[in-house]
Amino acid sequence: MAGSNRRATPPRSRRGTRARPASRATAGTAAASAGTARKRRFFDYPRSGYHGLHRWLPSWRFVLGTFLTFFFLCLGGAVAAYNSVKVPDANDENKAQTTTVYYAADPGDPDGKGEVMGTFSMQNRKLVGYDTLPPYVGQAVAAAEDKTFFTNSGVDPVGMARALYINITQGKKQGGSTLTQQYVERYYFSTTTDYVGKAREAILAVKLGRELDKEQILERYLNTIYFGRNTYGIQTAAQAYFHKDAAALTVEESALLAGIIPSPNKWDPAVAPDKAEARWNIVLDAMVEMGWVKQADRAAMVFPQWFPYERTNDKVGPNGLLLQMVRDELQQKPLALSDEKIDRGGYQVYTTIQKPLQDQAVATATAFRTGTLEGMDGATPNARTKISISSVDPLTGGIVALYGGPNDETDQINRAAWDKIQGGSTFKPFTLIGALEDGISLTTRYDGQSPQRFPEWEGGTKDVKNFGLGKGGQFGNIDLVDATADSVNTVYAQLNIEIGAAKTAEVAERAGISTTIDPANVSNVLGTDIVHPLDMASAYATIANQGRHIPAHIVAKVDNWDGSTAFTFDTGGEQAFASDVMADTAFAMQQVVEKGSGKDWVKPLGRPIAGKTGTTQENKASWFVGFTPNIATAVSMSQVGEDGKSQETIQAFGKDKRGRTIEYITGGTWPSFLWAAYMGQAFTLPQYADVLEFPARANVGGKPTPTPTVSESPTEAPVEEAPPAPANVSVPNVEGKLEADATATLDAAGLTIAVVNESSDTVTTGRVIRMEPKAGAEVPAGTAITIVVSTGPKPQPTQPPATQPPAPQPTATAGAGAGGAGAGAGAGGGNGG
Repeated sequence: MAGSNRRATPPRSRRGTRARPASRATAGTAAASAGTARKRRFFDYPRSGYHGLHRWLPSWRFVLGTFLTFFFLCLGGAVAAYNSVKVPDANDENKAQTTTVYYAADPGDPDGKGEVMGTFSMQNRKLVGYDTLPPYVGQAVAAAEDKTFFTNSGVDPVGMARALYINITQGKKQGGSTLTQQYVERYYFSTTTDYVGKAREAILAVKLGRELDKEQILERYLNTIYFGRNTYGIQTAAQAYFHKDAAALTVEESALLAGIIPSPNKWDPAVAPDKAEARWNIVLDAMVEMGWVKQADRAAMVFPQWFPYERTNDKVGPNGLLLQMVRDELQQKPLALSDEKIDRGGYQVYTTIQKPLQDQAVATATAFRTGTLEGMDGATPNARTKISISSVDPLTGGIVALYGGPNDETDQINRAAWDKIQGGSTFKPFTLIGALEDGISLTTRYDGQSPQRFPEWEGGTKDVKNFGLGKGGQFGNIDLVDATADSVNTVYAQLNIEIGAAKTAEVAERAGISTTIDPANVSNVLGTDIVHPLDMASAYATIANQGRHIPAHIVAKVDNWDGSTAFTFDTGGEQAFASDVMADTAFAMQQVVEKGSGKDWVKPLGRPIAGKTGTTQENKASWFVGFTPNIATAVSMSQVGEDGKSQETIQAFGKDKRGRTIEYITGGTWPSFLWAAYMGQAFTLPQYADVLEFPARANVGGKPTPTPTVSESPTEAPVEEAPPAPANVSVPNVEGKLEADATATLDAAGLTIAVVNESSDTVTTGRVIRMEPKAGAEVPAGTAITIVVSTGPKPQPTQPPATQPPAPQPTATAGAGAGGAGAGAGAGGGNGG
């Protein structure tokens, strides 16, 4: 009814959802019950008092509170993580630097170092300071890897999110790391693949971004990154690709290196030139975009020229033996470097090896082994014959060249520095030095007949024999000069008995022999003990240096990675022998070349050379060791058995200088030939071209007597036991006399003697044909008188060379005639030549 006061009936839907009013008592009871229930619920969800969808939707207060709680929890976690992450030590690999070994510097070299001989490294790396590089080097890398590097905080959240999304949704590995993150990964962790590790990297990147400036980070990155070609860091990469230091890189070259960083082995211009150039263009365009390169300059740039990859294996071949010697010396005191320090320390090692001379040594030895050396006429040694060449600078002790073997799959032993073979007659000069020190002069005479027996030598039960040299091993009464020239075993046996075998051993040690020489073995004068060939070169260098011994060495100087000096070899040495004793020793050894066993091959070099041939028992080793005042060289030959270890007689081959078949490899045959072939080339080098004279003969010791007169001070002038010789003497006539008698007569008259051999059809072998000056001439005392001694009738061209029947020990043969003196004798066998 329109005028009625009754309230309209609510719609059905509204009635259905709204509760009817209850009595006050009932309502109060219900409210109390509801309040009690709400208080019991800690988390009011679904929400009470709401129905339908609203019961399940959280309130805005709940959403805001949850968000804020989560935000502050994450913030707190990030702060805690930031504070807990400590900057670790750099990865050991990234602290390692390559140790570089150099040849000796050439004269006038402004760098003070020669070519690179080789390297020691775990990774091929050289550190450089960022301030030494052009700015565009770092800019090119930033353009390639992280254009925002100079402005970002160390991470790129957008890039990381994008990479995470792609990784999850597509299963692909997508990089989102900044340059700083890449640096963190490589410098501290080497590599990281899991998400926890990536998160740690990101936190550390942010932290380092706050602690280090951009230049410091970029410097470490450039010194860490791998550029292919086995190079780590920008410096070694610049050398490998462009043969220059990183400081000299151009913009174009920097862009090429920066472009291949993601995949250097695949994008190397030598492997994929198109891909390398495409990447190069991308980098340069990015540099233009960032304002680091002008567009006009970019338009004029062309792809740079690069060098092919030079793969080197410097640990094989002859130079590999040199590098091992370098490593061995670095491990010795005073440096005493471990292998790890050598491989990681970044040292600069300057050696004593002169590359031009070393190249000649290797080339000569290689040609000899293949029979292609001039003068060999295709003759080749047995494959098991081993040779060595060792050259030492007497004034410094530096090893200037060394060939120790091929160092290939057939033989890796250093035959010069490590091998041990019998020394043969190269030991006789040590006995001569001992005798001179004991007052026995060069004019002292001994019986040179062969064979002889001595009570002190195997109790007098063994013969000491001379090796047949033109005179059938019979030399008569001769002085020590002739005994040295002809390497007369019987004379040197007597001399060693006289001074004592211990004296010879002690002299050898003082001179530079490092192996043990038996002081009780009287036959040590004949080289029955084993020695290193390099030691023989060092010992003879002591004689050349007038008695001052400087240990042979290959390392001259070592610098630390920062350029400071770590070690310099002390070349002062010590005076092992008196200089006048050395002068007389060198004089006697010159006669080996002038008229003895070394004259066929060495004398034609046409300069003063002192030396000694050496041949051992059963010809198991043979030598020529010679020197000038500024270089000493030892050439050795030996032969190993089928087992590769035992030593056997060197197999003879080829012909001598006179065209006769060589039947025994003595010191005067192939060792002298090889020495002359190598040193003939050495004398063409500027440092050895000058002809140097030895000091004059000093004539130490007293007058020749059966018992030596000991001089307490070898360096003082010899004591005169006879009245002074007159100012002038009359030359006695010695024509027709035996050589020994002639030299004795002239020596007694106060004259010196020079002997020349010549064939004669009328004068008996060994007798004087003529003399200059003539008999009766008045000459000053000490004048050299030349006597020409007959060698018998000249062989007819149509007649074959004479031979002798075989004997247990080598005797006079056509082959041995060039070999020098030597023979079998006593304990351990006899040696000669």
